[in-house]
Amino acid sequence: MRSTLRALTGAFAMTTATFAAAPAFADGEVNIYSYRQPFLIQPLLDAFTAETGVKTNVVFASKGLGERMAAEGANSPADVLLTVDIGRLDGAKQLGVTQPVASDVVNENIPAQYRDPEGHWIGLTNRARIIYASKDRVSQDSITYEELSDPKWNGKLCTRSGQHVYTIGLIASMVAHHGEEKTEEWLAGVRDNLARKPAGNDRAQVKAIFAGECDISIGNTYYMGKMETNDKEPEQKEWAESVRILFPNSADRGSHVNLAGVVLAKHAPNKDNAVKLIEFLTSENAQKIYAETNFEYPVTPGVEVSERVKSWGELKPDALSLDDVAKNRKTASELVDKVGFDDGPAS
Repeated sequence: MRSTLRALTGAFAMTTATFAAAPAFADGEVNIYSYRQPFLIQPLLDAFTAETGVKTNVVFASKGLGERMAAEGANSPADVLLTVDIGRLDGAKQLGVTQPVASDVVNENIPAQYRDPEGHWIGLTNRARIIYASKDRVSQDSITYEELSDPKWNGKLCTRSGQHVYTIGLIASMVAHHGEEKTEEWLAGVRDNLARKPAGNDRAQVKAIFAGECDISIGNTYYMGKMETNDKEPEQKEWAESVRILFPNSADRGSHVNLAGVVLAKHAPNKDNAVKLIEFLTSENAQKIYAETNFEYPVTPGVEVSERVKSWGELKPDALSLDDVAKNRKTASELVDKVGFDDGPAS
């Protein structure tokens, strides 16, 4: 097993790795492949071990873990995969590296719209795809996604690449709500309102607002928390102070949300412990830790958001099934290329 892991590590170089992968089977252990950074999930894993006595072993990487599991096949030591975005959750299912989770605990804790209908992925927390607006230059206190194509925003909008999974998720939700033709028209209008070619991450867009390059940007809610608490790069606190969050479509269908979630590995050698972990992650205790540590929205009903997240305003989540978003991702990606979104505004 160790030689297999060494060979696969060479074939699938990880950006960052922490904790050595455990042997394929070990009583009282569970092996986790994670796209979520270790410092974000360690408080959860510590609480899980304290409650169950089950030791956790984690391999972290920023990309390639699903493909790695596929290449490892039946020899994979992975019991669960932790990842973010419906695209990556559904992508793991499409790679054939998952198996259904049969758990009354999970079904009771997690609403159906945040679970794969066949049980192959389970949402753990929400992040909303919202609008960051300049406090100095934007006076309105409400907005819709549809409005982003309004010419009044010409030259005032910044965002990351249209092909990024976060953007694809939002566009896919628009396809689900409005159909392909209307979404194409909308996306072309959004492109024409861009202040520059899409580039950088969500925080880079807020930095651009701070610098006066644009007035609004599209981003995930939790980045506000990351900026507000960033002591290593205190300039990010200034970026955060320059903007406020607008929750799109709060007066009608609600804001698009996406998931951080988990899948049960197809060949999980410690399946019982893996299911224990998944059930724990859906529990009220774990959801509270998520809420406090990661600036995200618990999906287990009745669990409160953190005070910091609450201060940004009230989120009304779109009730659209995330499975419907996943089904429209391919169309969304094709539309991004069709309208030349990443080429930036038309000259």
